[in-house]
Amino acid sequence: MSLFDIIALEKKLKELENETIKEEFWQKTPNETTKILAQIKQLKGKVQQYTKIKQEISNLEDLTELANMENDEDVAKDILKSTLNLEKEIEKLQLETLLSGKYDKNNAILTLHPGAGGTESQDWAEMLYRMYTRWAIKNGYEVKELDYLEGDEAGIKSVTFEIVGQNAYGYMKCEMGVHRLVRISPFDAGGRRHTSFASLEVLPEITDDIQIEINQDDLRVDTYRASGAGGQHINKTSSAVRITHIPTNIVVACQSERSQIQNRETAMRMLKSKLLNLKEQEQKDTIDELKGEQKDIAWGSQIRSYVFCPYTLVKDHRTNYEVGNVESVMDGNIDGFIESYLKHDKK
Repeated sequence: MSLFDIIALEKKLKELENETIKEEFWQKTPNETTKILAQIKQLKGKVQQYTKIKQEISNLEDLTELANMENDEDVAKDILKSTLNLEKEIEKLQLETLLSGKYDKNNAILTLHPGAGGTESQDWAEMLYRMYTRWAIKNGYEVKELDYLEGDEAGIKSVTFEIVGQNAYGYMKCEMGVHRLVRISPFDAGGRRHTSFASLEVLPEITDDIQIEINQDDLRVDTYRASGAGGQHINKTSSAVRITHIPTNIVVACQSERSQIQNRETAMRMLKSKLLNLKEQEQKDTIDELKGEQKDIAWGSQIRSYVFCPYTLVKDHRTNYEVGNVESVMDGNIDGFIESYLKHDKK
């Protein structure tokens, strides 16, 4: 069913809404009802988006006819402005048709780690954190900081945060990989040029309708005092939680919530996301092995380079999309990179 197959979308929406008014609907498990209600909300959003664009096109046609009849320049200017805005809405709708992955509609859990290089790389990781936070806010998403470890002198040693909203993972999965920075270091008294690396991990938040079995005996749970900027309760109680999955040695931590119970629940969602990703990666590796494919996963195999000196350029090495205004990119204007990757990935 295509996003633009409006008849099929409306039919499916009507079927689901009719199901909710049946008495037996509320006898289903909470997971089943939640899944259906979420699907209704998603379909409604798509239908309303399509209907809004269709209505705006009709309004523009009427205004154009009026402008031609009366030769009104002011109306013509309004038409031009509205047409440009409509063009952006249509481009956004077209981009969403590329988000067809199993988890694309889910929230995204992101983790940034600096590479070797101490303060330089830690500062670069913080710059990327700011970039993604700004992108999220500009696009109407909520950002929740889950775990934060400050750098020794500047920047961050690691940060895990969640971008909450429709299709967050679908967009952010494009950013997973190693990011390379070239600049004159503000921490080098000699003003020399440095190259720094930071890696970004992106996982979908696993919703309740996705079953991941975890044996509680396989978990080691540690509690400690939170150390990040989390509010007045910070450092007063051992509310932060770190969970280690012993068989895989996967470690997750959360210190953003106000209680140990809430932090544990969030950490468990993070663990489920990592375990699901591990399971799917193992399946992919098996397929790649059968195909005889070998891929370089070395630290230096960056997906994108950000050059501040001797010239300014941000270039994605997967799609060759590039932008000369590096400051704009660092302010969160990365939609061009995301769009080019989604289109490239579908080829």
